[in-house]
Amino acid sequence: MKNIRQRRKLRSGTSEINMTPLIDMVFILLIFFIVTTSFVREAGVEVERPSAQSAETRAKASVILGLTAQGRVFVEGRSLDIRSVRAYMERFLAETPEGSAVVVADKSSHTGTLVQVLDQCRLAGVKAVSVAARKPQ
Repeated sequence: MKNIRQRRKLRSGTSEINMTPLIDMVFILLIFFIVTTSFVREAGVEVERPSAQSAETRAKASVILGLTAQGRVFVEGRSLDIRSVRAYMERFLAETPEGSAVVVADKSSHTGTLVQVLDQCRLAGVKAVSVAARKPQ
């Protein structure tokens, strides 16, 4: 009888769940997802893109430059002067050497301004520069 009472006392003791491994695993998963996430830099301006039959979806674009109908250039919600696009893209390429650029131009924007933005990107050293369009429905 004495042996049974001792077992019951041992069983009725408080049991604990060690949370440390669980918390460690959550932090490791959080770090993994933060590191593997690709961050896309948005233009920060809404434009009406022109339509094109040959438009195709690009899987990954590193930086998106927005060009409004008034000729203003936007990157990440900030307005840039056309002359400072080259300096911005050079800084961008220093951070992301294989980066690409997509110019999202309004369909009523001037072609000359679009060409200037494309030229500044090319002069900065961006190898993959494209113009965004939408597929007609």
